[in-house]
Amino acid sequence: MAVVTGAGDEVPADVVCGDDGRVTSLEAAADAEVLDASGCVVTPGLVNAHHHLLQTAFRTLPGTRGVPMAQWLPTMAAGYAAVGVDDELVHAAAAAGLAEALLCGVTTVADHHLTWPARTDDGVGLASAAATAARELGARLVFVRGSARDDPETAAASAAAIAAALVPHGGVTDDGVLQVAVGPAGVHSDGERTFALLAEVAAAHGLRRRTQANEQVDVVVAQERHGRRPLQLLDEWGWLAPDVTLAHLCGITDTEVTRLAAAGVTATHAPGCDLPMGWGVAPMTALADAGVPVGLGTSGGGSNDAGHLLADARLALQVAPLAGRPVSAREVLGWATRGSADGLGRADLGRLAVGARADLVCWDVTGVADAGVADPVAGLLWASPGRRPRHVVVGGRVVVRDGVLQTVPEDDVSARLRDLLTARRPR
Repeated sequence: MAVVTGAGDEVPADVVCGDDGRVTSLEAAADAEVLDASGCVVTPGLVNAHHHLLQTAFRTLPGTRGVPMAQWLPTMAAGYAAVGVDDELVHAAAAAGLAEALLCGVTTVADHHLTWPARTDDGVGLASAAATAARELGARLVFVRGSARDDPETAAASAAAIAAALVPHGGVTDDGVLQVAVGPAGVHSDGERTFALLAEVAAAHGLRRRTQANEQVDVVVAQERHGRRPLQLLDEWGWLAPDVTLAHLCGITDTEVTRLAAAGVTATHAPGCDLPMGWGVAPMTALADAGVPVGLGTSGGGSNDAGHLLADARLALQVAPLAGRPVSAREVLGWATRGSADGLGRADLGRLAVGARADLVCWDVTGVADAGVADPVAGLLWASPGRRPRHVVVGGRVVVRDGVLQTVPEDDVSARLRDLLTARRPR
């Protein structure tokens, strides 16, 4: 069924969504279901370009706040081991993280999954559990088959099996709901062979590549083990290329900015993780000015205990002058929509245009938190950063209406994860 939204401050006419889930026109249709968007700013669905959905089950874990990454990593690993990572937990954690995302105006989430417990199968079950959660809730998911000290051959075989089982060549299902990518955690955890084998899988299946760079620990490890900086290693290993997206990028030099721009990579800013972890503020404006497409991500619950991308967009807006020039709210909203989508190789997302996927969000700006706001678009970030949207549409389907999740009851999602953790955590 087509869906029409009333005109908002960023949309000059009604948005009509066709039965195939794409925008068909910007003209009203008399026979369509109508969502009242009066008093709203209408934006494309936000795209969270970097998350770790499993960590939704491990938020505010004792021993993970205010500690160096070298301590954080084993503490998180112990938390995973105590609960047990299996298909059931992955489904419950992904469902909670994706429900939170939709209720925060995020319609697409890139899930960099790095925890692969020893088991006899190829990991397709874990990936399928996350994909099932996305379809149940009505969210789009980019499942990144990651690696963190995994055996290189095992990681590559698993990535190939997941791609073959879940997506056609090119990595994206026909309806655009599910995408598969590959991504080592970083040079601190994976060696050249892992990067090489996962690159081979990506080439064979037409997948995007993603990794993390210039986190605190990988700068140290790269120097100690290889006498290089992380980006030097990635360059030597063939991981500075147009199909690669790099998350974090704190403390990079002017020379590295130039190299990244020349390589055609895309970047993902995650200030809600980088700042509490003590890594600093990534120079995203320098990258953007150099021509590097910039996206925005929250990272996971182990470092950023919320998946609210709009709130992190506000944080990015506020801290930008510490690492470069100031940015506008519209520029940062562009990072959270088009920029993130471009990093996924998805020109069909992050836009409100004829032919694009019909993912849109109606933000009510009539409340007291927006009273006196001269620019309602800027007010989305500057005022009431924890706001929930009035409506969320994904592929023409209304998944949030009047602030209420329409696909799976919100209470059921939270209760499932809470009960599972209660039953499994040591007493």
